[in-house]
Amino acid sequence: MPLIVIVEIGRAVMEVQNVLNLKKGSMVVFEKIVGEPMDVVVGNRLMARGEIVVVNERYGVRISEVTRPDEIIGARRE
Repeated sequence: MPLIVIVEIGRAVMEVQNVLNLKKGSMVVFEKIVGEPMDVVVGNRLMARGEIVVVNERYGVRISEVTRPDEIIGARRE
């Protein structure tokens, strides 16, 4: 059964005019960098945490922790 896996690298707030001006080669800068922690969400449920990695010039996520079913997206365990 296929499931949607979401790994959010970042979010940016942009004015509508800036969005309309995006074209091939435009850059949108995000706060997160390689090595920072991120949530892995499957079917709207937090399933794991990992870190951003670069593999063959593409972004990926290295899983560092599988979460408990009751954990909340965005919450960090100490």
